[in-house]
Amino acid sequence: MPHPPTIDRRGTPAAPDRAQRAADWADGRLGLYALAKSNIRKVFPDHWSFMLGEICLYSFVVIILTGVYLTLFFKPSMAETVYHGPYAPLNGIRMSEAYASTMDISFEVRGGLLIRQIHHWAALVFVAAMFVHMMRVFFTGAFRKPREVNWLFGFLLLFLGMFDGFMGYSLPDDLLSGTGIRFMEGAILAVPLVGTYLQMFLFGGQFPGTDIVPRFFTVHVLLIPGIMLGLLVAHLILVFHHKHTQWAGPGRTEENVVGMPLMPVYLAKAGGFFFLVFGVIAAVSAIATINPIWAYGPYRPDQVSTDAQPDWYMGFAEGLIRVMPGWEVRAWGHTLNLGILIPFLAFPAVLGAIAGYPFLEAWLTRDRRERHLLDRPRNAPVRTALGAAWISLYLVLLAGGGNDLIATHLHLSLDSITHVVRVGFFVVPALTFFAAKRWCLGLQRRDRDKVLHGRESGIITRLPHGEYTESHTPLPPADLHRLTAHHQHRPADAGTRLHAALSRTWFGPGGQIAKPTAEEYREVTDGSGHH
Repeated sequence: MPHPPTIDRRGTPAAPDRAQRAADWADGRLGLYALAKSNIRKVFPDHWSFMLGEICLYSFVVIILTGVYLTLFFKPSMAETVYHGPYAPLNGIRMSEAYASTMDISFEVRGGLLIRQIHHWAALVFVAAMFVHMMRVFFTGAFRKPREVNWLFGFLLLFLGMFDGFMGYSLPDDLLSGTGIRFMEGAILAVPLVGTYLQMFLFGGQFPGTDIVPRFFTVHVLLIPGIMLGLLVAHLILVFHHKHTQWAGPGRTEENVVGMPLMPVYLAKAGGFFFLVFGVIAAVSAIATINPIWAYGPYRPDQVSTDAQPDWYMGFAEGLIRVMPGWEVRAWGHTLNLGILIPFLAFPAVLGAIAGYPFLEAWLTRDRRERHLLDRPRNAPVRTALGAAWISLYLVLLAGGGNDLIATHLHLSLDSITHVVRVGFFVVPALTFFAAKRWCLGLQRRDRDKVLHGRESGIITRLPHGEYTESHTPLPPADLHRLTAHHQHRPADAGTRLHAALSRTWFGPGGQIAKPTAEEYREVTDGSGHH
């Protein structure tokens, strides 16, 4: 449908300008007007926690922009060369062309060092923002039906971001990144039966070989970013399709969205926030040096960099390897290195549990309804406690991954730190789960007291018989709605009978096994499957 003609002050149709004619031409071939009419006024709720996902998007854009600039000067080659450049301490040193070109980017390309550091800092912010964003989604229950697939898209973006970050960190071929690649090679070789084949396909021969940097470069700049871009587009399409989740409040239900339209309010705020994120990353990159490869020197297989630490998001895997006892099992003429194999399998197992949690919770709670209102974390104590326990486990293993730095900086025994981390691996998550759950239940009781008795006013009244009491102020209707607008379960006995009725089999009056009848099922449910 063409754009309606413009009417001038005399009431006669004015000739369309060049922009309008171009828009009409595009609409006739792409249907832009109908698409804009259905989506440009789409409403988005307004809350600071929703900006975490925007940080992920904007930092990813910064990574792409700076990465394109860096590819113009980086040489992904393991061919040896002799360095003759402005950094005098390395003059005359043999190194790979990958390392030499990174040195040239840092010291000879105009703005090269700043772009390098923006690229690296943006990658760290990207992964950190995805972690925090997924934690927000987890603790508020935003992953529930119909958003389980979108949770998987977000998880894949997180996993690919971590993997691609490790590859980009390894491209300069400096002593620090080479130590990390050597670490990865040892983990791959620990895989039974196929470890040597995987190592051969990845490195193209014995370590370090001559193919690792070119292969990493291709995967880092083409394969993984392309997949991530497709997942990001699919993620945003599903956000538009399912409508955005929102916090409970007056006028907000599972059927509507209360907020601001995409145009012009939300788009203007989003554009300003992009430049704010870009500016903060650029400011940090200009102030704080990251990955100074000139201080490490080129990689040599016979040397190991001191204080060798991966980027923080790989600390979980690093900690698993470092604190695992060096167990070995010999069977049928082969040696199984459990000290590396168990952590190598535990890391993807944890990632798999994160990816499948929405389906696990839906199966355990038998909640099949669509959810568009967010949970306050205190109103889902078990889920909140599980998330807190996982965070505590990550922090424990992160400390294990840096046990050498903790030992040298705090003058502690390395063995003592390792033993503490081993014990903490089992004890700290259990204690955190218990404490977080009790904390949530305590906050629930506090909310109940506020709803029933109001908020403390600070006004003390003396009764005729001498007793002092404090007056309470009733809560405003909006606060009452916020504190009570959540799914409230019936007493435990109904839940127990429901669990029995929904079981596959149960014991009948005579001890025989019988299936629940339809009448027994309806007796303990409201007809929709929810007690």
